[in-house]
Amino acid sequence: MMSVLRILNGSGDTSVSWDPEQVGTDPEASAAVAEAERLFARARAAGAVAFRISADRPATRLDTFDPEAEEILVIPAMVGG
Repeated sequence: MMSVLRILNGSGDTSVSWDPEQVGTDPEASAAVAEAERLFARARAAGAVAFRISADRPATRLDTFDPEAEEILVIPAMVGG
């Protein structure tokens, strides 16, 4: 099973995928999860809200990055005016 981080933005979304079972043994998987964690932290610091998405469960809010999540969807803060 692959995991994915999706960050919505003005051009659609930015996504990073990794295989959680390969993290720690495969340099590419480890680099991908590190990049996903960096993007997650940057988006959360800017006020974005994150949700864990699973096919068989309701979405749940995430406050910290979970490299084992099936999918993480990050929605940026709305700017009104």
